[in-house]
Amino acid sequence: RRRARGRRLAPAAAGLLAAGALALPAGTARADQAAQDVPAAEAAGSVVEVTGSQGDWQLTVDGSPYQIKGLTWGPAMADAEKYMPDLASMGVNTVRTWGTDATSEPLLDAAAAHGIKVIAGFWLQPGGGPGSGGCVDYLTDTAYKDEMMAEFPNWVNTYKDHPGVLMWDVGNESVLGLQNCYEGDELEQQRDAYTAFVNDLSEEIHSVDPNHPVTSTDAWAGAWPYYRKNTPDLDLYAVNAYKDACGIKSAWEEGGYDKPYIVTESGPSGSWEVPDDANGVPGTESDEVKAQGYTDAWDCIAGHEGVALGATLFHYGTEADFGGIWFNLLPGDERRLSYYAVKKAYGGDTSGDNTPPVISALTVGGGADEVPAGGALTVDAEASDPDGDPIAYEVLSGSLYVDESTELKPLEASDDGSGSLEVTAPDRPGVWEIYVKATDGQGNVGYRSQSVKVVPPPVDGTNIAQGRPATASSFQPDSGDCPCPADKAVDGDHGTRWASDWSDPQWLQVDLGSVQSFQHVQLNWETSYGKAYTIQTSDDGENWRTVHEVTDGNGGIDDFDVTGSGRYVRVEGTERGTAYGYSLYEFGVYN
Repeated sequence: RRRARGRRLAPAAAGLLAAGALALPAGTARADQAAQDVPAAEAAGSVVEVTGSQGDWQLTVDGSPYQIKGLTWGPAMADAEKYMPDLASMGVNTVRTWGTDATSEPLLDAAAAHGIKVIAGFWLQPGGGPGSGGCVDYLTDTAYKDEMMAEFPNWVNTYKDHPGVLMWDVGNESVLGLQNCYEGDELEQQRDAYTAFVNDLSEEIHSVDPNHPVTSTDAWAGAWPYYRKNTPDLDLYAVNAYKDACGIKSAWEEGGYDKPYIVTESGPSGSWEVPDDANGVPGTESDEVKAQGYTDAWDCIAGHEGVALGATLFHYGTEADFGGIWFNLLPGDERRLSYYAVKKAYGGDTSGDNTPPVISALTVGGGADEVPAGGALTVDAEASDPDGDPIAYEVLSGSLYVDESTELKPLEASDDGSGSLEVTAPDRPGVWEIYVKATDGQGNVGYRSQSVKVVPPPVDGTNIAQGRPATASSFQPDSGDCPCPADKAVDGDHGTRWASDWSDPQWLQVDLGSVQSFQHVQLNWETSYGKAYTIQTSDDGENWRTVHEVTDGNGGIDDFDVTGSGRYVRVEGTERGTAYGYSLYEFGVYN
Protein backbone atom coordinates (compact mmCIF):
# COMPACT_ATOMS: atom_id res chain seq x y z
CA ARG A 1 0.00 0.00 0.00
CA ARG A 2 2.94 2.34 0.23
CA ARG A 3 6.35 2.58 -1.34
CA ALA A 4 9.40 1.97 0.76
CA ARG A 5 10.56 5.30 2.12
CA GLY A 6 13.87 6.93 1.02
CA ARG A 7 15.17 6.45 4.50
CA ARG A 8 14.37 2.71 4.36
CA LEU A 9 14.97 1.87 0.78
CA ALA A 10 16.24 -1.64 1.15
CA PRO A 11 13.08 -3.38 2.29
CA ALA A 12 14.56 -3.82 4.31
CA ALA A 13 13.21 1.32 4.01
CA ALA A 14 12.53 2.63 1.50
CA GLY A 15 13.85 3.34 1.73
CA LEU A 16 11.19 6.37 -0.09
CA LEU A 17 12.73 6.85 1.34
CA ALA A 18 12.57 4.20 2.22
CA ALA A 19 13.40 4.74 4.50
CA GLY A 20 17.05 5.88 4.83
CA ALA A 21 18.18 4.03 6.24
CA LEU A 22 17.79 4.18 9.94
CA ALA A 23 20.54 2.46 11.87
CA LEU A 24 19.34 0.82 15.05
CA PRO A 25 21.65 0.90 18.05
CA ALA A 26 24.02 -2.04 17.93
CA GLY A 27 23.27 -5.08 20.01
CA THR A 28 19.53 -4.72 20.45
CA ALA A 29 19.05 -8.44 19.97
CA ARG A 30 21.53 -9.48 22.66
CA ALA A 31 21.31 -7.17 25.62
CA ASP A 32 21.23 -9.00 28.95
CA GLN A 33 24.94 -9.06 29.70
CA ALA A 34 25.55 -5.58 28.30
CA ALA A 35 22.80 -4.12 30.48
CA GLN A 36 24.60 -5.35 33.57
CA ASP A 37 27.63 -3.31 32.50
CA VAL A 38 25.76 0.02 32.27
CA PRO A 39 25.41 1.77 35.63
CA ALA A 40 22.05 3.28 36.46
CA ALA A 41 21.96 7.08 36.22
CA GLU A 42 22.73 8.76 39.50
CA ALA A 43 20.27 11.65 39.05
CA ALA A 44 16.64 11.04 39.89
CA GLY A 45 14.36 10.48 36.94
CA SER A 46 11.18 12.42 36.27
CA VAL A 47 7.66 11.23 36.93
CA VAL A 48 5.85 11.44 33.61
CA GLU A 49 2.09 10.93 33.44
CA VAL A 50 -0.83 11.15 31.06
CA THR A 51 -3.44 13.05 33.04
CA GLY A 52 -6.95 14.34 32.44
CA SER A 53 -10.01 12.72 30.92
CA GLN A 54 -11.66 12.05 27.57
CA GLY A 55 -10.71 14.80 25.12
CA ASP A 56 -8.97 16.83 27.80
CA TRP A 57 -5.68 15.05 28.34
CA GLN A 58 -2.21 16.39 28.85
CA LEU A 59 1.25 15.04 29.43
CA THR A 60 2.91 16.14 32.67
CA VAL A 61 6.51 15.93 33.80
CA ASP A 62 6.84 16.15 37.57
CA GLY A 63 3.38 17.67 37.63
CA SER A 64 4.02 20.38 35.01
CA PRO A 65 2.34 20.35 31.57
CA TYR A 66 4.60 19.12 28.79
CA GLN A 67 3.87 19.42 25.07
CA ILE A 68 6.23 17.28 22.98
CA LYS A 69 8.09 19.49 20.52
CA GLY A 70 10.41 16.93 19.10
CA LEU A 71 12.51 15.51 16.33
CA THR A 72 13.53 11.98 15.52
CA TRP A 73 17.21 11.39 16.29
CA GLY A 74 19.65 10.68 13.48
CA PRO A 75 23.31 11.24 14.47
CA ALA A 76 25.42 8.68 16.28
CA MET A 77 24.57 8.35 19.96
CA ALA A 78 28.18 9.20 20.79
CA ASP A 79 27.77 12.58 19.02
CA ALA A 80 24.79 13.64 21.09
CA GLU A 81 26.61 16.37 23.02
CA LYS A 82 27.70 17.93 19.72
CA TYR A 83 24.12 18.42 18.57
CA MET A 84 22.07 18.95 21.73
CA PRO A 85 22.81 22.70 22.03
CA ASP A 86 21.52 23.16 18.47
CA LEU A 87 18.36 21.20 19.23
CA ALA A 88 17.74 23.27 22.33
CA SER A 89 18.18 26.47 20.30
CA MET A 90 15.46 25.25 17.94
CA GLY A 91 12.97 24.94 20.79
CA VAL A 92 13.13 21.14 20.68
CA ASN A 93 12.38 19.49 24.03
CA THR A 94 12.23 15.82 22.90
CA VAL A 95 14.01 13.38 20.61
CA ARG A 96 12.82 9.95 19.59
CA THR A 97 14.86 6.79 18.95
CA TRP A 98 14.00 3.39 17.48
CA GLY A 99 16.20 1.24 19.72
CA THR A 100 17.54 1.31 23.27
CA ASP A 101 20.66 -0.46 24.51
CA ALA A 102 24.13 0.22 25.93
CA THR A 103 24.83 2.85 23.24
CA SER A 104 21.88 4.97 24.42
CA GLU A 105 23.55 6.37 27.53
CA PRO A 106 25.46 9.24 25.84
CA LEU A 107 22.25 10.41 24.19
CA LEU A 108 20.29 10.32 27.43
CA ASP A 109 23.10 12.10 29.29
CA ALA A 110 23.48 14.87 26.71
CA ALA A 111 19.71 15.31 26.37
CA ALA A 112 19.22 15.67 30.12
CA ALA A 113 22.11 18.14 30.35
CA HIS A 114 20.31 20.44 27.89
CA GLY A 115 16.77 20.08 29.20
CA ILE A 116 15.71 17.63 26.51
CA LYS A 117 14.01 14.28 27.01
CA VAL A 118 14.01 11.06 25.01
CA ILE A 119 11.21 8.86 23.75
CA ALA A 120 13.22 5.65 24.01
CA GLY A 121 12.22 3.12 21.37
CA PHE A 122 12.35 -0.65 21.15
CA TRP A 123 12.43 -2.35 17.74
CA LEU A 124 10.17 -5.26 16.92
CA GLN A 125 10.17 -7.15 13.63
CA PRO A 126 8.89 -6.63 10.99
CA GLY A 127 9.30 -2.90 11.63
CA GLY A 128 9.56 0.01 9.28
CA GLY A 129 6.38 -0.39 7.26
CA PRO A 130 7.92 -2.24 4.29
CA GLY A 131 8.71 -5.15 6.59
CA SER A 132 12.36 -4.46 7.35
CA GLY A 133 14.01 -6.75 9.85
CA GLY A 134 12.41 -10.00 8.74
CA CYS A 135 9.11 -11.71 9.47
CA VAL A 136 8.07 -13.10 12.84
CA ASP A 137 5.21 -15.48 13.58
CA TYR A 138 3.67 -13.88 16.65
CA LEU A 139 1.37 -16.85 17.10
CA THR A 140 4.09 -19.48 17.43
CA ASP A 141 7.55 -17.89 17.78
CA THR A 142 7.86 -18.04 21.54
CA ALA A 143 11.66 -17.89 21.40
CA TYR A 144 11.64 -14.46 19.77
CA LYS A 145 8.96 -13.16 22.10
CA ASP A 146 10.75 -14.52 25.16
CA GLU A 147 13.95 -12.83 24.02
CA MET A 148 12.28 -9.46 23.60
CA MET A 149 10.38 -9.90 26.87
CA ALA A 150 13.72 -10.34 28.64
CA GLU A 151 15.61 -7.65 26.72
CA PHE A 152 13.25 -4.66 26.76
CA PRO A 153 12.43 -4.60 30.51
CA ASN A 154 16.12 -5.12 31.19
CA TRP A 155 16.98 -1.85 29.46
CA VAL A 156 14.00 -0.14 31.08
CA ASN A 157 15.39 -1.15 34.44
CA THR A 158 18.80 0.22 33.42
CA TYR A 159 17.52 3.66 32.43
CA LYS A 160 14.24 4.11 34.33
CA ASP A 161 15.78 6.59 36.77
CA HIS A 162 17.61 8.57 34.13
CA PRO A 163 16.38 12.18 33.94
CA GLY A 164 16.55 12.02 30.14
CA VAL A 165 13.74 9.48 29.77
CA LEU A 166 10.29 10.73 28.77
CA MET A 167 8.53 7.50 27.79
CA TRP A 168 9.00 4.07 26.21
CA ASP A 169 7.89 3.30 22.64
CA VAL A 170 7.48 -0.40 21.76
CA GLY A 171 7.70 -1.28 18.06
CA ASN A 172 7.58 0.77 14.88
CA GLU A 173 5.07 0.25 12.06
CA SER A 174 4.83 -3.51 12.54
CA VAL A 175 1.04 -3.75 12.25
CA LEU A 176 1.45 -2.36 8.75
CA GLY A 177 4.68 -4.27 8.13
CA LEU A 178 3.04 -7.61 8.79
CA GLN A 179 1.20 -7.28 5.47
CA ASN A 180 4.54 -8.02 3.80
CA CYS A 181 4.65 -11.36 5.62
CA TYR A 182 1.05 -12.55 5.70
CA GLU A 183 -2.31 -12.04 4.03
CA GLY A 184 -5.99 -12.71 4.54
CA ASP A 185 -7.17 -14.29 7.79
CA GLU A 186 -3.62 -15.13 8.79
CA LEU A 187 -2.65 -11.45 8.56
CA GLU A 188 -5.50 -10.55 10.88
CA GLN A 189 -4.45 -13.22 13.35
CA GLN A 190 -0.85 -12.02 13.27
CA ARG A 191 -1.88 -8.42 13.85
CA ASP A 192 -3.96 -9.45 16.83
CA ALA A 193 -1.09 -11.56 18.15
CA TYR A 194 1.44 -8.77 17.64
CA THR A 195 -0.59 -6.13 19.46
CA ALA A 196 -1.36 -8.60 22.25
CA PHE A 197 2.38 -9.15 22.62
CA VAL A 198 2.91 -5.38 22.74
CA ASN A 199 0.46 -5.36 25.63
CA ASP A 200 2.44 -8.06 27.42
CA LEU A 201 5.58 -5.96 27.00
CA SER A 202 3.77 -2.86 28.19
CA GLU A 203 2.57 -4.61 31.33
CA GLU A 204 6.08 -5.84 32.08
CA ILE A 205 7.61 -2.40 31.45
CA HIS A 206 5.07 -0.78 33.74
CA SER A 207 5.90 -3.29 36.46
CA VAL A 208 9.57 -2.34 36.18
CA ASP A 209 8.99 1.40 35.74
CA PRO A 210 5.66 2.86 36.92
CA ASN A 211 6.90 6.43 36.39
CA HIS A 212 7.00 6.66 32.58
CA PRO A 213 4.24 6.03 30.02
CA VAL A 214 4.39 3.32 27.38
CA THR A 215 3.20 3.73 23.79
CA SER A 216 3.57 1.84 20.51
CA THR A 217 4.08 3.39 17.08
CA ASP A 218 2.49 2.32 13.85
CA ALA A 219 2.30 3.73 10.35
CA TRP A 220 -1.34 4.66 10.06
CA ALA A 221 -4.37 5.17 12.24
CA GLY A 222 -5.79 1.97 10.77
CA ALA A 223 -3.58 0.16 13.27
CA TRP A 224 -5.34 1.74 16.24
CA PRO A 225 -8.35 -0.63 16.26
CA TYR A 226 -5.93 -3.51 16.87
CA TYR A 227 -4.35 -1.63 19.76
CA ARG A 228 -7.74 -0.73 21.22
CA LYS A 229 -8.79 -4.37 21.04
CA ASN A 230 -5.59 -6.03 22.27
CA THR A 231 -3.41 -3.46 24.04
CA PRO A 232 -5.35 -1.86 26.92
CA ASP A 233 -2.18 -1.36 28.96
CA LEU A 234 -0.81 1.36 26.66
CA ASP A 235 -1.00 4.86 28.12
CA LEU A 236 -1.39 6.54 24.73
CA TYR A 237 -1.30 5.78 21.02
CA ALA A 238 1.41 6.80 18.55
CA VAL A 239 1.40 7.11 14.78
CA ASN A 240 3.70 8.06 11.93
CA ALA A 241 1.95 10.29 9.42
CA TYR A 242 3.43 12.49 6.69
CA LYS A 243 1.14 13.78 3.95
CA ASP A 244 -1.87 12.70 6.02
CA ALA A 245 -0.76 14.33 9.28
CA CYS A 246 -3.74 16.64 9.14
CA GLY A 247 -6.10 13.67 8.78
CA ILE A 248 -5.14 12.07 12.10
CA LYS A 249 -7.57 14.23 14.07
CA SER A 250 -10.56 13.08 12.03
CA ALA A 251 -9.35 9.47 12.12
CA TRP A 252 -9.21 9.66 15.94
CA GLU A 253 -12.65 11.26 16.17
CA GLU A 254 -14.28 8.86 13.72
CA GLY A 255 -12.69 5.87 15.47
CA GLY A 256 -14.17 6.81 18.82
CA TYR A 257 -10.91 6.24 20.70
CA ASP A 258 -10.53 6.83 24.41
CA LYS A 259 -6.79 7.54 24.62
CA PRO A 260 -4.68 10.48 23.50
CA TYR A 261 -1.92 10.12 20.94
CA ILE A 262 1.40 11.49 19.78
CA VAL A 263 2.76 11.67 16.24
CA THR A 264 6.17 10.01 16.26
CA GLU A 265 7.15 10.82 12.66
CA SER A 266 5.82 13.56 10.42
CA GLY A 267 6.81 16.24 7.96
CA PRO A 268 6.54 16.67 4.19
CA SER A 269 5.10 14.08 1.85
CA GLY A 270 7.13 10.90 1.59
CA SER A 271 8.41 9.47 -1.68
CA TRP A 272 5.59 6.91 -1.48
CA GLU A 273 2.95 9.68 -1.29
CA VAL A 274 3.77 11.95 -4.23
CA PRO A 275 2.72 11.52 -7.88
CA ASP A 276 5.18 9.95 -10.28
CA ASP A 277 6.84 12.27 -12.75
CA ALA A 278 7.09 11.81 -16.51
CA ASN A 279 9.82 9.19 -16.04
CA GLY A 280 7.66 7.09 -13.73
CA VAL A 281 9.50 7.86 -10.48
CA PRO A 282 8.37 9.91 -7.46
CA GLY A 283 8.45 13.62 -8.24
CA THR A 284 10.61 15.42 -5.68
CA GLU A 285 9.03 18.44 -4.01
CA SER A 286 10.87 21.73 -3.67
CA ASP A 287 12.46 22.92 -0.43
CA GLU A 288 9.67 25.47 -0.04
CA VAL A 289 7.00 22.77 -0.26
CA LYS A 290 8.90 20.53 2.15
CA ALA A 291 9.28 23.36 4.68
CA GLN A 292 5.58 24.10 4.44
CA GLY A 293 4.90 20.41 5.03
CA TYR A 294 6.54 20.62 8.46
CA THR A 295 4.63 23.78 9.32
CA ASP A 296 1.29 22.34 8.26
CA ALA A 297 1.89 19.05 10.08
CA TRP A 298 2.77 20.78 13.33
CA ASP A 299 -0.18 23.18 13.08
CA CYS A 300 -2.60 20.27 12.66
CA ILE A 301 -1.06 18.25 15.50
CA ALA A 302 -0.93 21.19 17.91
CA GLY A 303 -4.46 22.10 16.86
CA HIS A 304 -5.91 18.86 18.23
CA GLU A 305 -5.83 20.21 21.75
CA GLY A 306 -6.46 17.89 24.64
CA VAL A 307 -5.85 14.79 22.49
CA ALA A 308 -2.63 15.17 20.46
CA LEU A 309 0.12 15.57 23.04
CA GLY A 310 2.81 16.61 20.57
CA ALA A 311 5.10 15.21 17.91
CA THR A 312 8.61 14.21 16.99
CA LEU A 313 8.95 15.38 13.39
CA PHE A 314 11.20 13.51 10.95
CA HIS A 315 14.20 13.94 10.80
CA TYR A 316 17.17 15.46 12.66
CA GLY A 317 19.60 13.61 10.42
CA THR A 318 22.88 14.48 8.75
CA GLU A 319 23.11 11.95 5.91
CA ALA A 320 23.20 13.47 2.42
CA ASP A 321 21.92 10.42 0.54
CA PHE A 322 18.60 9.92 -1.23
CA GLY A 323 16.53 9.68 1.95
CA GLY A 324 18.59 12.38 3.63
CA ILE A 325 17.94 14.90 0.90
CA TRP A 326 14.27 13.99 0.98
CA PHE A 327 13.83 14.40 4.75
CA ASN A 328 16.89 15.45 6.75
CA LEU A 329 16.96 18.92 8.28
CA LEU A 330 20.74 19.19 8.11
CA PRO A 331 22.29 16.89 5.48
CA GLY A 332 26.04 17.15 5.65
CA ASP A 333 25.61 19.33 8.75
CA GLU A 334 24.18 22.12 6.56
CA ARG A 335 20.82 23.63 7.52
CA ARG A 336 17.89 23.53 5.13
CA LEU A 337 14.78 25.65 4.81
CA SER A 338 12.88 22.93 6.70
CA TYR A 339 15.25 23.32 9.65
CA TYR A 340 14.13 26.91 10.05
CA ALA A 341 10.47 26.01 9.55
CA VAL A 342 10.66 23.56 12.46
CA LYS A 343 12.57 26.09 14.57
CA LYS A 344 9.86 28.68 13.98
CA ALA A 345 7.06 26.20 14.70
CA TYR A 346 8.66 25.24 18.02
CA GLY A 347 9.20 28.82 19.14
CA GLY A 348 12.98 29.00 18.70
CA ASP A 349 14.48 32.45 18.28
CA THR A 350 14.80 33.03 14.51
CA SER A 351 15.40 36.79 14.66
CA GLY A 352 19.10 36.63 13.84
CA ASP A 353 19.05 33.68 11.48
CA ASN A 354 20.71 33.64 8.09
CA THR A 355 18.58 31.35 5.94
CA PRO A 356 19.35 29.11 2.95
CA PRO A 357 19.35 29.79 -0.77
CA VAL A 358 16.14 28.79 -2.49
CA ILE A 359 16.14 27.08 -5.88
CA SER A 360 12.82 28.18 -7.34
CA ALA A 361 13.10 26.29 -10.63
CA LEU A 362 15.25 23.57 -12.17
CA THR A 363 15.56 22.31 -15.72
CA VAL A 364 17.70 19.29 -16.53
CA GLY A 365 18.71 18.48 -20.08
CA GLY A 366 17.17 21.55 -21.66
CA GLY A 367 13.75 19.95 -21.37
CA ALA A 368 14.81 16.92 -23.41
CA ASP A 369 12.97 13.68 -22.66
CA GLU A 370 16.08 11.55 -23.09
CA VAL A 371 19.81 12.16 -22.67
CA PRO A 372 22.55 10.01 -24.25
CA ALA A 373 24.72 8.21 -21.72
CA GLY A 374 28.00 10.04 -21.19
CA GLY A 375 26.80 12.99 -23.26
CA ALA A 376 26.66 16.69 -22.46
CA LEU A 377 23.91 17.65 -20.05
CA THR A 378 22.78 21.18 -19.23
CA VAL A 379 21.37 21.89 -15.78
CA ASP A 380 19.70 25.29 -15.30
CA ALA A 381 18.91 26.39 -11.75
CA GLU A 382 17.05 29.56 -10.82
CA ALA A 383 18.11 30.41 -7.29
CA SER A 384 18.20 33.34 -4.92
CA ASP A 385 19.47 33.94 -1.41
CA PRO A 386 17.22 35.89 0.99
CA ASP A 387 20.27 37.40 2.72
CA GLY A 388 22.07 38.33 -0.46
CA ASP A 389 24.86 35.80 0.11
CA PRO A 390 26.77 34.54 -2.94
CA ILE A 391 25.63 31.10 -4.05
CA ALA A 392 27.93 28.21 -4.92
CA TYR A 393 26.54 25.30 -6.92
CA GLU A 394 27.21 21.59 -7.06
CA VAL A 395 25.56 18.90 -9.18
CA LEU A 396 25.06 15.36 -7.91
CA SER A 397 23.55 12.23 -9.40
CA GLY A 398 21.52 9.51 -7.73
CA SER A 399 21.11 6.01 -9.17
CA LEU A 400 18.35 4.74 -6.88
CA TYR A 401 16.09 3.92 -9.82
CA VAL A 402 18.96 2.31 -11.73
CA ASP A 403 20.59 0.05 -9.14
CA GLU A 404 18.82 0.81 -5.81
CA SER A 405 21.84 2.69 -4.46
CA THR A 406 20.90 5.57 -2.15
CA GLU A 407 24.34 7.21 -2.49
CA LEU A 408 24.64 10.54 -4.29
CA LYS A 409 27.76 11.18 -6.34
CA PRO A 410 29.11 14.53 -7.51
CA LEU A 411 29.25 15.31 -11.21
CA GLU A 412 32.03 17.53 -12.50
CA ALA A 413 30.29 20.75 -13.49
CA SER A 414 31.25 23.99 -15.22
CA ASP A 415 29.37 27.05 -13.99
CA ASP A 416 28.96 30.21 -16.02
CA GLY A 417 27.93 32.10 -12.87
CA SER A 418 24.26 32.36 -13.75
CA GLY A 419 23.17 28.98 -12.43
CA SER A 420 23.55 27.31 -15.82
CA LEU A 421 25.74 24.27 -15.28
CA GLU A 422 27.28 21.94 -17.84
CA VAL A 423 27.89 18.35 -16.74
CA THR A 424 28.52 14.98 -18.32
CA ALA A 425 25.51 12.70 -18.09
CA PRO A 426 25.88 9.38 -16.21
CA ASP A 427 27.28 6.56 -18.32
CA ARG A 428 24.63 4.01 -17.42
CA PRO A 429 21.18 4.02 -19.02
CA GLY A 430 18.14 4.30 -16.80
CA VAL A 431 16.27 6.93 -14.83
CA TRP A 432 18.66 9.06 -12.77
CA GLU A 433 17.90 11.75 -10.24
CA ILE A 434 19.97 14.90 -10.85
CA TYR A 435 20.41 17.19 -7.85
CA VAL A 436 21.54 20.80 -7.66
CA LYS A 437 22.98 21.81 -4.33
CA ALA A 438 23.20 25.53 -3.54
CA THR A 439 25.24 26.74 -0.55
CA ASP A 440 25.68 30.25 0.85
CA GLY A 441 28.90 29.96 2.83
CA GLN A 442 26.91 30.46 6.05
CA GLY A 443 26.24 26.81 6.80
CA ASN A 444 22.98 26.73 4.85
CA VAL A 445 21.99 24.65 1.84
CA GLY A 446 19.20 24.43 -0.70
CA TYR A 447 18.45 21.40 -2.86
CA ARG A 448 16.32 20.71 -5.86
CA SER A 449 16.24 17.66 -8.08
CA GLN A 450 14.70 16.30 -11.24
CA SER A 451 14.80 12.91 -12.88
CA VAL A 452 16.28 12.39 -16.33
CA LYS A 453 16.13 9.35 -18.56
CA VAL A 454 19.59 8.34 -19.74
CA VAL A 455 19.60 6.21 -22.88
CA PRO A 456 22.32 4.51 -24.94
CA PRO A 457 23.94 6.91 -27.40
CA PRO A 458 22.63 6.61 -30.94
CA VAL A 459 24.86 4.70 -33.37
CA ASP A 460 25.06 5.24 -37.12
CA GLY A 461 24.41 2.06 -39.04
CA THR A 462 22.31 -1.07 -38.55
CA ASN A 463 22.57 -3.39 -35.54
CA ILE A 464 23.17 -6.63 -37.41
CA ALA A 465 23.19 -8.64 -34.14
CA GLN A 466 19.65 -7.73 -33.14
CA GLY A 467 17.30 -10.69 -33.26
CA ARG A 468 20.00 -13.14 -34.35
CA PRO A 469 20.60 -16.49 -32.55
CA ALA A 470 22.81 -16.11 -29.48
CA THR A 471 24.51 -18.59 -27.17
CA ALA A 472 26.59 -18.21 -24.03
CA SER A 473 28.94 -20.13 -21.78
CA SER A 474 26.30 -20.02 -19.03
CA PHE A 475 23.21 -18.13 -17.93
CA GLN A 476 21.29 -17.45 -14.74
CA PRO A 477 18.04 -19.47 -14.83
CA ASP A 478 16.07 -18.26 -11.84
CA SER A 479 17.57 -15.45 -9.73
CA GLY A 480 16.02 -11.99 -9.37
CA ASP A 481 14.51 -10.93 -12.70
CA CYS A 482 15.93 -14.02 -14.46
CA PRO A 483 15.84 -16.38 -16.41
CA CYS A 484 18.46 -14.36 -18.32
CA PRO A 485 19.49 -16.39 -21.38
CA ALA A 486 21.82 -15.22 -24.11
CA ASP A 487 19.13 -14.08 -26.54
CA LYS A 488 18.02 -11.36 -24.08
CA ALA A 489 21.21 -9.44 -24.95
CA VAL A 490 20.29 -9.17 -28.64
CA ASP A 491 16.52 -8.64 -28.44
CA GLY A 492 16.66 -4.85 -28.81
CA ASP A 493 15.18 -4.36 -25.34
CA HIS A 494 17.39 -2.46 -22.89
CA GLY A 495 15.23 -3.72 -20.03
CA THR A 496 16.11 -7.41 -20.46
CA ARG A 497 19.54 -8.98 -19.99
CA TRP A 498 21.88 -11.92 -20.26
CA ALA A 499 23.50 -12.90 -16.96
CA SER A 500 26.30 -15.44 -16.57
CA ASP A 501 27.51 -17.64 -13.74
CA TRP A 502 29.66 -15.96 -11.11
CA SER A 503 33.04 -17.09 -12.43
CA ASP A 504 35.71 -16.32 -15.02
CA PRO A 505 35.92 -16.65 -17.96
CA GLN A 506 32.48 -16.32 -19.56
CA TRP A 507 31.39 -15.57 -23.12
CA LEU A 508 28.36 -14.53 -25.18
CA GLN A 509 28.28 -14.91 -28.96
CA VAL A 510 25.86 -14.07 -31.73
CA ASP A 511 25.46 -15.83 -35.09
CA LEU A 512 25.05 -13.23 -37.87
CA GLY A 513 24.02 -15.97 -40.34
CA SER A 514 26.83 -15.23 -42.78
CA VAL A 515 30.20 -13.53 -42.84
CA GLN A 516 29.55 -9.82 -42.42
CA SER A 517 31.66 -6.73 -41.82
CA PHE A 518 31.04 -4.30 -38.96
CA GLN A 519 32.48 -0.99 -37.81
CA HIS A 520 31.12 -0.40 -34.31
CA VAL A 521 30.22 -2.29 -31.13
CA GLN A 522 28.09 -1.03 -28.25
CA LEU A 523 27.76 -2.89 -24.94
CA ASN A 524 25.14 -1.87 -22.38
CA TRP A 525 26.26 -3.44 -19.11
CA GLU A 526 24.03 -4.08 -16.15
CA THR A 527 25.52 -3.48 -12.66
CA SER A 528 27.55 -6.70 -13.07
CA TYR A 529 30.00 -5.65 -15.78
CA GLY A 530 33.18 -6.81 -17.43
CA LYS A 531 36.38 -5.14 -16.27
CA ALA A 532 38.52 -7.04 -18.79
CA TYR A 533 37.15 -8.58 -21.98
CA THR A 534 37.80 -9.02 -25.69
CA ILE A 535 35.67 -8.76 -28.81
CA GLN A 536 36.35 -11.70 -31.11
CA THR A 537 35.14 -12.84 -34.52
CA SER A 538 35.02 -16.20 -36.27
CA ASP A 539 33.92 -17.52 -39.63
CA ASP A 540 33.25 -21.05 -38.39
CA GLY A 541 32.51 -20.69 -34.64
CA GLU A 542 35.72 -22.50 -33.72
CA ASN A 543 38.68 -20.38 -34.76
CA TRP A 544 38.59 -16.92 -33.18
CA ARG A 545 40.49 -13.70 -33.77
CA THR A 546 40.54 -10.73 -31.38
CA VAL A 547 39.56 -7.37 -32.88
CA HIS A 548 39.28 -5.30 -29.66
CA GLU A 549 40.48 -5.60 -26.07
CA VAL A 550 39.38 -3.78 -22.89
CA THR A 551 41.37 -4.00 -19.65
CA ASP A 552 39.89 -1.14 -17.61
CA GLY A 553 36.15 -1.39 -18.09
CA ASN A 554 33.92 0.39 -15.57
CA GLY A 555 30.46 -0.68 -16.66
CA GLY A 556 27.68 1.41 -18.12
CA ILE A 557 27.94 1.92 -21.86
CA ASP A 558 31.04 0.75 -23.70
CA ASP A 559 30.88 2.35 -27.13
CA PHE A 560 33.75 1.96 -29.59
CA ASP A 561 34.61 1.87 -33.27
CA VAL A 562 36.18 -1.41 -34.30
CA THR A 563 36.71 -2.94 -37.75
CA GLY A 564 35.99 -6.61 -38.05
CA SER A 565 34.24 -9.31 -40.04
CA GLY A 566 32.93 -12.79 -39.42
CA ARG A 567 29.80 -14.87 -39.11
CA TYR A 568 30.13 -15.03 -35.34
CA VAL A 569 30.92 -12.16 -32.97
CA ARG A 570 31.78 -12.87 -29.36
CA VAL A 571 32.38 -10.87 -26.19
CA GLU A 572 34.62 -12.92 -23.89
CA GLY A 573 34.97 -11.75 -20.29
CA THR A 574 38.20 -12.58 -18.49
CA GLU A 575 37.84 -10.40 -15.37
CA ARG A 576 34.57 -9.43 -13.71
CA GLY A 577 34.03 -5.95 -12.34
CA THR A 578 32.02 -7.25 -9.37
CA ALA A 579 31.75 -10.41 -7.32
CA TYR A 580 28.77 -11.42 -9.45
CA GLY A 581 28.79 -12.60 -13.05
CA TYR A 582 28.72 -10.76 -16.35
CA SER A 583 25.43 -9.15 -17.29
CA LEU A 584 24.57 -7.39 -20.55
CA TYR A 585 21.36 -5.60 -21.39
CA GLU A 586 22.38 -5.33 -25.05
CA PHE A 587 25.25 -6.45 -27.29
CA GLY A 588 25.07 -4.35 -30.44
CA VAL A 589 27.16 -4.96 -33.56
CA TYR A 590 26.80 -2.25 -36.25
CA ASN A 591 27.69 -2.25 -39.93
